[in-house]
Amino acid sequence: MIDVPAVCVIGIGLIGGSVLRAAAAAGWQAFGATTSPTDAELARADGADVCTDVDTALRRAAAEDALVVIAVPLTALDTVLRQIARYAPDCGLTDVISVKEPVAARIAERLPDARYVGGHPMAGSATSGWAGGSVDLFRGAPWVLTTEDDTDRAHWLRTARLALACGAAVVPASAREHDAAAARISHLPHVLAAVLASVAQEGGSLALSLAAGSFTDGTRVAATRPELVQAMCEGNRDALLAAMDDALGRLGVARGALATTGSLAATINHGHQSRLQWAQQQAQATGEFTVPFLEADAPERLRTIGAAGGRIHRISGDVLDGVLPLPQ
Repeated sequence: MIDVPAVCVIGIGLIGGSVLRAAAAAGWQAFGATTSPTDAELARADGADVCTDVDTALRRAAAEDALVVIAVPLTALDTVLRQIARYAPDCGLTDVISVKEPVAARIAERLPDARYVGGHPMAGSATSGWAGGSVDLFRGAPWVLTTEDDTDRAHWLRTARLALACGAAVVPASAREHDAAAARISHLPHVLAAVLASVAQEGGSLALSLAAGSFTDGTRVAATRPELVQAMCEGNRDALLAAMDDALGRLGVARGALATTGSLAATINHGHQSRLQWAQQQAQATGEFTVPFLEADAPERLRTIGAAGGRIHRISGDVLDGVLPLPQ
């Protein structure tokens, strides 16, 4: 008999629902729970194995030794952890919450013996709930997995296999490294989108009637449910403050230059080059790497690879294969 891996997803909104879909499509025994009757009804109509009783799902996860994926907002984490502590304390845990240090700290406090690997698939949309999800949401996307020196190796590999099964590429990073990076490329853009939308509205009906591509692209994420954005950004306060300080400093320089010399050349040219560099990194040739994960220095090596833009695409036993950008 083939041993089919099991995964239990708690919370089946946009990200959790997409994990459940993708895992099931990849052959995992995937089931889950949500407190939203609407999402549960929609999920079951699509053939998903979902219930509205989290306790029941966790009992099943314990019985089947399922990997538990916590896919709820940060504000609901403590409630879910209490339920896990009661019904599935021995299950391996991961999550898809967009900050990592606060989640790790709460799990260490409430479930100190838990096998936990933090996760954050870098994909999504402004649409929430089961209806916004997709089996292909993570196809080709980076999926950060926290990689600390004391991480349980077997559990990390199991979690990485789930991410790969969902079509993503695994990016190893420490929780702190993740939060610092996410503040700049995810959380700050949400704040800037909110500010841009507010500034445009203050321009009145004429400004809004003229809004086109640049406004649409710049404010897309402002359509996300505000409570989700607030929890995400406030949960990463320190790293986001540093990113905001950087942005405010650059805006200050730009304003000063415009007021005194009439020129925005330095700001615009630097931003243009930065955007081109990002696009080039996505498209440029890559080199390959192989890391046996059971070697003592593997976590450190993987964090270095992740910091350099590397991604894991395959696991053979305990050997990780991946690619990283070649130096320019």
